[in-house]
Amino acid sequence: MAMEIGIDIGSSKTVIFSSSKVVLELPSIVTVNSENYEPVYFGEKAKQTLGRTPDTFECVFPIRNGIIAEYDIAESMLKEYMAQAFGNKVLRPKIMATLPVGLTELQHHSLSNVVEAAGGRNVSVIESPLAIAFGLDLDFSKPHGYMVVDIGAGTTDIAVISMGGIASCESFKIASFDFDSQIIRYIRKEYNIEIGNLMAESIKKQIGTVVPRPIEIAMVAKGRNVFTGLPESFEITSGEVYDAIIETADAICNSIRQVLLKTDPDLVSDIKSDGIYLTGGGCLINGMDKLISEYTGVIVHTLEDPAHSVVRGAATALRRPELLKHVNYQLRSIRELTISD
Repeated sequence: MAMEIGIDIGSSKTVIFSSSKVVLELPSIVTVNSENYEPVYFGEKAKQTLGRTPDTFECVFPIRNGIIAEYDIAESMLKEYMAQAFGNKVLRPKIMATLPVGLTELQHHSLSNVVEAAGGRNVSVIESPLAIAFGLDLDFSKPHGYMVVDIGAGTTDIAVISMGGIASCESFKIASFDFDSQIIRYIRKEYNIEIGNLMAESIKKQIGTVVPRPIEIAMVAKGRNVFTGLPESFEITSGEVYDAIIETADAICNSIRQVLLKTDPDLVSDIKSDGIYLTGGGCLINGMDKLISEYTGVIVHTLEDPAHSVVRGAATALRRPELLKHVNYQLRSIRELTISD
């Protein structure tokens, strides 16, 4: 019986973690009826309809830039995912849900209410960098600074944590989805071919890079010629993808610099000594750790299993409530993070 559950409802994927393992990982997409907005497909089925729906259906991303954009659809989606993950085997579980840094009290409550409406009980919320720190077992109750960079699909969360809280942070709306958008724009400009989001994501995952590769690789992609409207195949190289996305990658690096600029010099000195902890699905693109290290002059540690580090950390905080005792959450706006019995 699942009693302690970590949930990461992201712009790209929803991940549910329980019993020391990921029990569900599905896209945060819902296909709805255009007339009444009733959900028709969820998750992977909904993702496959992206760009392929008739006028009677519409694909909806209920989470945008890490926050709830479509409350009712987000609730329906999470209900469906909880049922898929646990069926009727969940009885008053403790749930820790994650959210980006720097959100308002209202946005915290909105997430908590969605999880509760989907069947959760004893719901708490935690900001992603703190969850990651718990998962890494970092002792940030002391006056020592650690920097965590979480490159998600919709946001890049950057935080410096020290003395039980977040000393400086920012959530930037430049992240992995922007790589996809830049690839789409580049191919339209250079090849006069329109491609969809799924093809752009495939190109990014297969040959995407933010540093020049010593040996160029290529793949065949498909799209629609913008002049003839006919389907067309073309070959694109990793060097071309690099040209398409390097501006976005540089913007992420500059975001890290902005957070460092407003961080106390002594904390920056700690970060220089310990390095930057890099995580999130967006950090999996080839060379991201190297680019950030070259940009900042600080060693970068890419976390093991970066796509799940946030939800694992949330679950760790639930399993080990003693970790919360020395954490000053008042440094951020979370005032209700308590583990209820």
